[in-house]
Amino acid sequence: MTRILVLNTGSSSVKFRLFDGSDTVTKGLVERIGEPDGGARDHAAALRRIMDELELGGLAAVGHRVVHGGGAFDKATVIDDQVVAAIEAVVPLAPLHNPPALTGIAVARKLLPEVPQVAVFDTAFHATIPPEGITYAIDATLAQRWGIRRYGMHGTSHAYVARQTAALLGIAPEDAKVITLHLGNGASACAVEGGRSIATSMGMSPLQGLVMGTRSGDVDPAVIFHLHRTAGLPIEEIENSLTRFAGLRGLTGDNDMRKVESRRAAGDPAAALAFDVYCRRIKEYVGSYLAVLGRVDAITFTAGVGENSPPVRAAALAGLTALGIAVDQDRNEAGAPIISPDGAPIAVCVVPTDEELEIATQSRAALS
Repeated sequence: MTRILVLNTGSSSVKFRLFDGSDTVTKGLVERIGEPDGGARDHAAALRRIMDELELGGLAAVGHRVVHGGGAFDKATVIDDQVVAAIEAVVPLAPLHNPPALTGIAVARKLLPEVPQVAVFDTAFHATIPPEGITYAIDATLAQRWGIRRYGMHGTSHAYVARQTAALLGIAPEDAKVITLHLGNGASACAVEGGRSIATSMGMSPLQGLVMGTRSGDVDPAVIFHLHRTAGLPIEEIENSLTRFAGLRGLTGDNDMRKVESRRAAGDPAAALAFDVYCRRIKEYVGSYLAVLGRVDAITFTAGVGENSPPVRAAALAGLTALGIAVDQDRNEAGAPIISPDGAPIAVCVVPTDEELEIATQSRAALS
C-alpha cells in the first residue's frame, strides 16, 4: 500500500493531502474551525468531515505534522501511547502548535484504529546539530532540568529543499553543502551538510532567529526584563507582543511582505526600514553559516516570501560578490530555479518547498 494521508492540524484549521506514492490524489483545507461561519464546530468535526469525504481504502498510514518533539525524537515515529505522552510533555515548548496536533492524532486514531499513525516532527531534522550548536550558555543545571536548548523548526522543509537543491545542481546529497532559507510568515535559516542539519536559526521555540511576519526573531533577553520591570508589563503580555505583534507587523502594522513591499515602493519609511531589517537579518545568518560550513555549494530560497519575492532575494544577498555570491537581476525577476550568474562560485537557487510530500515520504520510511 502506498496511499498516505497527511494531516497538518493548526489552531483553527486542518490542512490535508492524500498521496498515492508521490502523486497527489486530493488535497484541501478546513479553516475557521470553531467560528460561527467556519468549516466545522471543532477539530474532531473537521477531521470527521475530511475522512467522510475522502476514499481512504488501502490507506497505508496517516502522517501528522508535529512542530515540536523536544529531544525525544530524531526521526518520524509510529505513534503509540508513549509517543503521545512524549508529545504532550513538550507542549510548554510549543503551546500554540502541539495541542492541535495532539487533537488531530487523537481523532485520527479513533476514526481509523487499524491504520498506522506517524508523527513527523519539525524538530527531528535538526537532531544532527552538534552539541556546541544547540547549547545555550546558561546555568547547565537549569538547562538540563527544563529542556532549554536549541531545537529548530521547519525541518521537513529544510530537508526537502536541501535534497532538491542538490539534485538541481547535479550533486550527490551526501556531498552537498547548502544554506536553505525558509521565508514565510514563519522564517528560518539552516546550514545543511551532506543532507544533515548542522545549524539553524530557530531555537528552543519558533521565536528565535530571522524576522518573521508577527515574531521578533533575535532580541536581547534584557528587553523582556526591561519591559517587565520598568514598563510594568506582565510576562504574558510581553510574550504575546513578541509572538503576535512583532516582526513585520510590529514595525509596519502589516505581517504580509507583499503589503510591506508595496508600501516601501510608495515611499513609506516604516515599510522601508522593516524591509531593510528583515533582509539584513537574513544576510547576517547567511554569513554565519558560510563560516560554519566552510564551503557552500548553494544558497536556496523557499516558502511564500522566498519563492515569490525578487526584492527580498536581491537585497538579502546584495554586496556579497567578494564571497562568491551574486544574483542575476533578470533570472531573479523570472524566478528561475538558478538565479545566480553563470559560473558563480556559489549557486543561488529558488526551490518550491513541499512539506506535505516530505511528511508522506518520512511516514512511509517510518513504517519500514
